[in-house]
Amino acid sequence: MTEWDIKKLHILRTLRDRGTVTATAETLLMTPSAVSQQLTNLARQLGVPLLEAHGRRVRLTDAAHLVLRHAEAVFAQLERADAELDGYLRGEAGQVRVAAFSTSVPALLVPAVRQLRTAHPGLRVRIREAEAGEAYELLTAGEADLALSLAAHAPTARDARFSRVPLLADPLDVALPAGHPLAGAPGLRLADLAAEPWIFGGSGPWSEITTAACEAAGFVPEQAHSASGWTAILAMVEAGLGIALVPRMAAADRRSGTGVVMRVLSADQPRRHVVAAVRRGAEDAPALARVLAALRQVAVERENVQQG
Repeated sequence: MTEWDIKKLHILRTLRDRGTVTATAETLLMTPSAVSQQLTNLARQLGVPLLEAHGRRVRLTDAAHLVLRHAEAVFAQLERADAELDGYLRGEAGQVRVAAFSTSVPALLVPAVRQLRTAHPGLRVRIREAEAGEAYELLTAGEADLALSLAAHAPTARDARFSRVPLLADPLDVALPAGHPLAGAPGLRLADLAAEPWIFGGSGPWSEITTAACEAAGFVPEQAHSASGWTAILAMVEAGLGIALVPRMAAADRRSGTGVVMRVLSADQPRRHVVAAVRRGAEDAPALARVLAALRQVAVERENVQQG
């Protein structure tokens, strides 16, 4: 029977994810020569070549990808074993580390943590603000237990490393200066704003979301100003420098004055979808399951308020 070595398989999977032997060594706190030696030994144990030269680097062979497809099921089962042991050993106690994008922290995560502090005082939630790319790196490296991100920037459902949990469809409203001619217009559509100057980030998720929403409405937005923080964006809108799409989660608790009018778009309401992700197999860990349940409850309550 073929000898399977979990530690060496983990090194192989990390090489696939990180791309180079050097990056793999840095992630696993090993030397590059130790990484190469372990993978050479694994190839000898399995009886198949796992790496091939690709210029000055190496890449995984088809056999290595086949091995990893089966190894993912093993890793998931080990996560489940860890989850069961955690439930046995910890009970109501434990710690869950959450990496979350900025607007989800006050809108979803903080209310969920408040609920958990009352219902499960022995459970600690550690929050780390992080955009999608960093959040999934932390999740992969075992430095976070749960990631909150937008569905458009999360790994696909086919990614064997993660389980995704849909949480919320967050509507995008348009922010207009209070004196704007369309501030009180009935039945406002996104297409009615095609000629307006727009304010959104120069790159990254929010630039993509704004551009995609406008293009779906039939136009390319003219970017008058660039900003990534909602305080700066709403201040510019209030000053009459342009208009912006704003997620309802970000606008709900803003403390600005009366110089900005938030308008719900009538027929072509764009939305962004918020998801939670955990390492596949870990979703049944009691502490993690409680955090997910609290997040779902907060998301349902928020959607009920939006629909009301």
